[in-house]
Amino acid sequence: MANGAPKSTDNKHHASGHRERLRDRFRKAGVDGVQDYELMEMILFRAIPRRDVKPLAKDIIAKFGGFAEALSAPVERLMEVKGVSEAVATEMKVIQAASIKLSQARILDRPVISSWDSLLSYCRAAMADEKTELFRILFLDKKNILIADEVQQRGTVDHTPVYPREVVKRALELGASAIILVHNHPSGDPTPSKADVEMTNQIVKAAAALNIRVHDHLIIGHKRDASFKSLGLL
Repeated sequence: MANGAPKSTDNKHHASGHRERLRDRFRKAGVDGVQDYELMEMILFRAIPRRDVKPLAKDIIAKFGGFAEALSAPVERLMEVKGVSEAVATEMKVIQAASIKLSQARILDRPVISSWDSLLSYCRAAMADEKTELFRILFLDKKNILIADEVQQRGTVDHTPVYPREVVKRALELGASAIILVHNHPSGDPTPSKADVEMTNQIVKAAAALNIRVHDHLIIGHKRDASFKSLGLL
């Protein structure tokens, strides 16, 4: 062609150069050196190897309101964004899973009381953006070291059925001396409901009969958390 290389080739070279510059900036400055959409771009690089993904990254961030919110979104909602294929959605869910595993590793086999901030970070990563209620239990040994973390029930958008007898039975099976109750409020507001308080009291009573302590009940909201112990409810 008289005017040089085809436009598509120019676009590929431009995209390649942009990707390397972005990676280089990330290598030098870390996460603080890039914006949310640029971090999303770097995730998209793997799923979409030969295209400018900046517009798509910005569209994803705009739809969900932030990087963490986008990673936590269900696959079907991610694929509502034009340009998000199953491969793209899968790549994003892999990153989310890695984040949760990293947070979990910081609290496993460690005294929970001395790693409370890490515990909260893990619970937020695992539950804050869930669209239905999850009820999980953290089981602790005599030294308050986490020995198991299990989701006991999955509920609806505003209710999770929890049975105190099953909670205590599982604690005995694991040889736990104490437990921490955790559930999320998909509404985003972590304020305990009357049902939350009643259910917690029932579990505390059932556990106490078998010398199992309930250290706390945490409610994870979208941006905030609530602790029964801090609120004087436990």
